[in-house]
Amino acid sequence: MSEPAATPAAVAGGKPPASPQRRRLTMWIVGAVVVAVAGGLYAASRFVNVTGPLIAALGWIQGLGIWGNLVFGLVYVLACTIMVSGAVLTLGAGVIYGPVWGTVTVSIASTIGAMTAFLVGRTVGRNWVARKVEGNPRFHAIDEAIGREGFKIVLLTRLSPVFPFVLLNYIFGITKVTFWKCAVASWIGMLPGTIMYVYLGSVVKSLAELEGDKPKTPAEQVFFWAGLAVTIVVAVIVGKVAKKAIAGAAPGCVDGVGPDCKPAEGAQRPGGGEQQ
Repeated sequence: MSEPAATPAAVAGGKPPASPQRRRLTMWIVGAVVVAVAGGLYAASRFVNVTGPLIAALGWIQGLGIWGNLVFGLVYVLACTIMVSGAVLTLGAGVIYGPVWGTVTVSIASTIGAMTAFLVGRTVGRNWVARKVEGNPRFHAIDEAIGREGFKIVLLTRLSPVFPFVLLNYIFGITKVTFWKCAVASWIGMLPGTIMYVYLGSVVKSLAELEGDKPKTPAEQVFFWAGLAVTIVVAVIVGKVAKKAIAGAAPGCVDGVGPDCKPAEGAQRPGGGEQQ
């Protein structure tokens, strides 16, 4: 007689597969831990003075010669991932490398850092968000709309100094924005600010001058107010995207199909007449 086939539980060492409720609970716990850690790191970066250690790191990097660019990039990527502001590093790049090579170095490092954090957010949080919006037509529609308008939204938010750079990296990761759309839009949107701050750093005589609060330069003030105007544009666009998505996702309308969907202009009603 042939032996009976092994059951899945036996293959797994006698342990029954985890129930859906247990998997959901595990995801909730993992999500809560990630949010708590991310929030703690962001709060720490706001209240703990990291300027001194960063300037010390820049001084060390300055003495590394050709290897300094690589080490600077790694430090910048790490700062993005642990939600530490890269402002001091960007200014420091201007001091060390000058306006041209400083801009090139920071532009590459900040984009890689942003997308590293994006991938962390996508890996940890995206599946949880997808399951949450799956059963809600309205949230599902908004999620889809953000995916479609992702390049525009990422570009404009990157241009605005009001939206925290380190938080946006993770937030975009849990949306439906594609990796390459986010990467290209982030690179373009961060470039004006990168050029300005690297240039400001290049006119500083030494790294020691970066420590301490200083009055804003005219260029910084112009950049801030221009960014504030962009912030208003972002709010209007996101509001329109959400409103349009919700309007097309009534309870009986999912993905444009259902009795409650609004017919498009010029479309015929079920009775054959054209919509007025």
